[in-house]
Amino acid sequence: MEIFDKRRKKNGMGDVWSWLLFFFTLIALLVILVFQLMCLADLEFDYINPYDSASRINRVVLPEFITQGVLCFLFLVTGHWVMSLLSVPYLYYNVRLYMRRQHLVDVTEIFNLLNWEKKQRLFKLGYVIFLLFMSLFWMIYNALEDDE
Repeated sequence: MEIFDKRRKKNGMGDVWSWLLFFFTLIALLVILVFQLMCLADLEFDYINPYDSASRINRVVLPEFITQGVLCFLFLVTGHWVMSLLSVPYLYYNVRLYMRRQHLVDVTEIFNLLNWEKKQRLFKLGYVIFLLFMSLFWMIYNALEDDE
């Protein structure tokens, strides 16, 4: 029985480290989305021209998609099935945008689609915040479980 308890504690500490990795990956996604929203807000209030805004947003779109894909893959590999299933809709939406070639912001249409682009990123932001709180909960839960 003592060997089993040691193995469980070792695995539990690995779980804490994996949740910490998930947490910081979600923070990176959060920063990318807030950056995109700031670029759109700057464009809305005429602090930046459409070309600069579109180029700044387009520069971080693929890193956002890749980070989300890696996060979903890490959830899957580490056996956190519920979190993996929760992150699949966001991944599917990003893949669908990429396959339809709608993932980049068009400079000529950015003013016409400004409200849609902001709503899209606000929805993504809310979804990432939800995943962040779930990850934080499970990280704290596993850390407290290791203390016992």
